[in-house]
Amino acid sequence: MSQPSLILYSDANYFSPYVMSAFVALTEKGIPFELETVSLADAENLKETYSALSMTRRVPTLTNGTFVLSESSAIDEYVEELFPAPTFPAIYPADPENRAKAREVQAWLRSDLMPIRQERSTEVVFAGAKCPPLSAEGQQAAEKLYAAAERLLGDKEHLFGEWSIADVDLALMLNRLLLNGDAMPEKLAAYAQAQWQRPAVLEWLALSAK
Repeated sequence: MSQPSLILYSDANYFSPYVMSAFVALTEKGIPFELETVSLADAENLKETYSALSMTRRVPTLTNGTFVLSESSAIDEYVEELFPAPTFPAIYPADPENRAKAREVQAWLRSDLMPIRQERSTEVVFAGAKCPPLSAEGQQAAEKLYAAAERLLGDKEHLFGEWSIADVDLALMLNRLLLNGDAMPEKLAAYAQAQWQRPAVLEWLALSAK
């Protein structure tokens, strides 16, 4: 079977945590793909060319021939189904309940913890920015994140024993705080730092550092 021709559209700075998730998913699978950038600062995502391509007018967007898909968790799941294990490395747990939990983690991180996302932008993670102390709402969100992460991890190295794409998404949220110098339980700090050493993550970090 010939390989599909995949194009992943990213923000021009490579600061999007959602593009990062899709990028890591494709890279972990070992699938060749092209990377195209869209300048959000110049509102290129709202202009005719990209608007005609992407229904959501957001990044990431993945194209596979005439098929177009946006939203990072949808892209992650599509890639997993299109290039399944054991032929390709798995990015989701094999166990149905663990797979469902991984999707739960991804959905939660994208829909909750808004104070963290507002007070600790990804410029902290990818550009070394430093932010003021968390507000009361931000501190409450951080405590909620830590409690959930500790409960999910237990004594494991990864959320579900073996690595999954949900580990990168969780580590990104933790690193918004850790890389700003915010206090964090030692185990979670070690977990976030370890996730940041995966080769696919390092490839993304090299892009955002340019």
